[in-house]
Amino acid sequence: MSAARLIGIDVGTSSTKGVAIDETGAVLAEATRPHPISMPHSGWSEQDPDDWWAAAEAVLNELDADRADGIGLSGQMHGLVVLGADRRPLRPAILWNDGRSQAQATRVEQRLGLERLVALSGNRALAGFTAPKLSWLADHEPDVLARTAHVLLPKDYVRMRLTGELATDVSDASGTLLLDVAHRAWSPELADAFGADPRWLPALHESHETTGHTPAGVPVAAGAGDQAAGALGVGVTDGDGPASLALGTSGVIFAARDTYAEDPQGRLHAFCHALPGRWHVMGVILAAAGALSWVAPVLGDASDIPGLLREAAAWEPGTGGLVFAPYLSGERTPHADVDVRAAFVGLGLEHDRGALVRAVLEGVGHALRDGLDLIAAVGPRPPVARVSGGGARSELWLAILAAILDLPLQRADSEAGSAYGAALLGGVTAGVWPDARTAAQTAFIVTSEVEPDPEWVARYAEQHERFERLYPALAPFGTQGR
Repeated sequence: MSAARLIGIDVGTSSTKGVAIDETGAVLAEATRPHPISMPHSGWSEQDPDDWWAAAEAVLNELDADRADGIGLSGQMHGLVVLGADRRPLRPAILWNDGRSQAQATRVEQRLGLERLVALSGNRALAGFTAPKLSWLADHEPDVLARTAHVLLPKDYVRMRLTGELATDVSDASGTLLLDVAHRAWSPELADAFGADPRWLPALHESHETTGHTPAGVPVAAGAGDQAAGALGVGVTDGDGPASLALGTSGVIFAARDTYAEDPQGRLHAFCHALPGRWHVMGVILAAAGALSWVAPVLGDASDIPGLLREAAAWEPGTGGLVFAPYLSGERTPHADVDVRAAFVGLGLEHDRGALVRAVLEGVGHALRDGLDLIAAVGPRPPVARVSGGGARSELWLAILAAILDLPLQRADSEAGSAYGAALLGGVTAGVWPDARTAAQTAFIVTSEVEPDPEWVARYAEQHERFERLYPALAPFGTQGR
């Protein structure tokens, strides 16, 4: 019997990535193709959907997709793709990191009321989500909205080009503000609030379900949003199991839930997970590894982050009273404030550039701790977190994070991320595994673990109290977070 070939495609913001794995979860091949981002105005972020398709097509060809047994899809969440009746894009896609629709988001949240909005969608209305972008089109490009026949998310445009099917999955749909997350169904009330015609919305599926076939006859799974797929790839499936900690440009602390749970104030995101009958909650910060990437060139060493980390390691936990609030471009969890900004507090003559770097690492950890505390307030506190992303390569940062979160941190043997989780879903739709949970538990292998240092835990617990007092003083210019 020949080995299975299962492919996952992740339509990211800067590139589309693909991975091929076998029935043991071993990586057979990987491929990546970049695609550009357009920022026509300050705060705007757009992409041409056909660039995603060109990149995905090249990745699929490189991975020999025609001889695959199954394909799964993942991608950046929240992006708005509007198609005409001919299924061609009517304008560039408006991405997750586009802030133009904040006024529309605030307007709908005030009209519905925060309590009702969170009860329906599990989330606050943020400009990054999909539905406020439709309201923005109604206000600013009504001619485009008048010609709209279909609304898709980024990965689902690739699906349409690959299979001809208009479909999405419940985890990705959770980030639209159009889904009744608790009941895993489109919400007529939310659609009406944001001015969306329910006929525009694609068919909903669970992540493992087949949504058409490629021209070569390969089944394509519904797939999942990038965070749900990434968490599946590191075995985060059960409410009493491990959390996922993703240290990319942004940072995400993510926990599965066996029953629906939400934060009544919407400080956490509550979404459907990539497994039937499972949900997840997650805290999102907008600058994690991105904060380190920002400070390195400011200190004159953009090309020598390892050297800066060595200098940071010379400082004791707490960095001599220096605290960094990592709100470089606003924040999501727990403040939901687009206007809050970052700060170093407690800076003295004794602090050098190593101190500034260590304070950045610690500040990101404290921001993630805010999300973990909220997760623990709506369900079990995770016993361990499985870490991924570029930041996971730093031993110092993992030691700091383990102590601030007071959690053991585990690393996996694959860095394929969301594409890997998508490949697991491709394996389920191909019949290699009976369900997504079995796929995740079969494939995940822990390669190393970082235990929290008890002395550091105590010192960082004291520092966290200082960190929590920073936000009100840093938000005099914004109103959303109050």
